[in-house]
Amino acid sequence: MKGKIGLFFGTFNPIHIGHLALAEFFYRYTDLDKICFVITPHNPFKKKSNLLPDRERLHLVHLALEDQEGMTVSAIEFSLPQPNFTAQTLAYLREQHPEAQFSLIMGEDNLRGLHKWKNVESIVDGHDIFVYPRHSNEVVAVNPHFEKHPKVTVVQAPRMEISATLIRNSFKEGKPLRNLLPNAVFEYIEGSNLFQ
Repeated sequence: MKGKIGLFFGTFNPIHIGHLALAEFFYRYTDLDKICFVITPHNPFKKKSNLLPDRERLHLVHLALEDQEGMTVSAIEFSLPQPNFTAQTLAYLREQHPEAQFSLIMGEDNLRGLHKWKNVESIVDGHDIFVYPRHSNEVVAVNPHFEKHPKVTVVQAPRMEISATLIRNSFKEGKPLRNLLPNAVFEYIEGSNLFQ
């Protein structure tokens, strides 16, 4: 990897059109050269029980990105010690790709809790952070710890209030919501009965 890479971390359980719309926005409306979906095997702040197997979520992201310009996927966290901490992942990526300049893409909810992250100073001081609004019609509530930090940019990206839980439940209930998923992702989930 080289150039300016926006890292979009998530469990992507499953990836849906909201994720793709946000990634496209950041690719088109910032100076990022590429958006990289980083699939995390286990977010330390979330329960693991509802996660699809790592290989299934990776496959779904590959399917979703087949025709997407400027987007790629990384399973780097699958091979790192768990639970995964963003600071460790970033250090590893910088070591492996010294020619790349990494930025983080995160929702306002993550920014509000950013001061709780492990080695947060190294994250904020060493990387640009692009913040998008989530689940609110109000102005993004910026964490006061980072409100004036020069590395943090709040971007008025489209609000994508699509719930992966709703999507999973729609399949369980036999009423799958086709239009919330890329076609290839929908067809694979339906054919594989992943959420049954």
